[in-house]
Amino acid sequence: MGRFFREGIKPPYEGSEILRQCYDIGVKSFALITVTGLITGLVFTKQSRPPLAEFGATSWLPSLVGIAVVKSLAPLVTALICAGKVGSSIGAELGSMKVTEQIDAMDVSGVNAFKYLVVTRVLAASFMLPMLMMYSAFVGLMGSYIDIHANEQTSIITFFQKAFEKITFLDYGSSIFRSIVFGFTISITGCFKGYTTTQGTQGVGKSANLAVVISMFLIFIEEMVIIQIVNWLR
Repeated sequence: MGRFFREGIKPPYEGSEILRQCYDIGVKSFALITVTGLITGLVFTKQSRPPLAEFGATSWLPSLVGIAVVKSLAPLVTALICAGKVGSSIGAELGSMKVTEQIDAMDVSGVNAFKYLVVTRVLAASFMLPMLMMYSAFVGLMGSYIDIHANEQTSIITFFQKAFEKITFLDYGSSIFRSIVFGFTISITGCFKGYTTTQGTQGVGKSANLAVVISMFLIFIEEMVIIQIVNWLR
């Protein structure tokens, strides 16, 4: 992490490689995030309706779903999906380059391999995770709207008005901040495990696996800490 911050602020900046990594991390994850977000919103709404119906409070469903998706589900689900997809990809890619000595060859040829391989991936993930989170939240709310409209015939305008009326600026800010932290954690963990891979091809699989496991473990710890801090600020 220390080396990342030292290398990241010094020129030259690998702009084209950062854009390519943004495409690989962000755009190529849209399909998976779309399906996951839609199912999350739909299933959460279906599970929440029976308890609320017992008290005649199904009209609270849009507000409940909006609070749950924007404040918790969207950042966490997006981070876990990207930990599995992006973290393993980074760990395996850099791990294979390490064991085949491609990284050493880049250093010998005068290319700053760390800046080109690590800094670009960490910056791209930290930038794309908040965008994927916001997209996941929108898709999740649309999944919820489909179920609510089918059962209560609620209009889409009324649904979104109720969904966002209890959400504050602090909630938006905390979700975006958590997504940035999650993106940084996923990418820095994947880069570290890939960059320190040993034991040949067997080590590549181990690095990819550990990148996912450690990223998910850290995400849950960071989620707990950030939520506690936000509650203090509230």
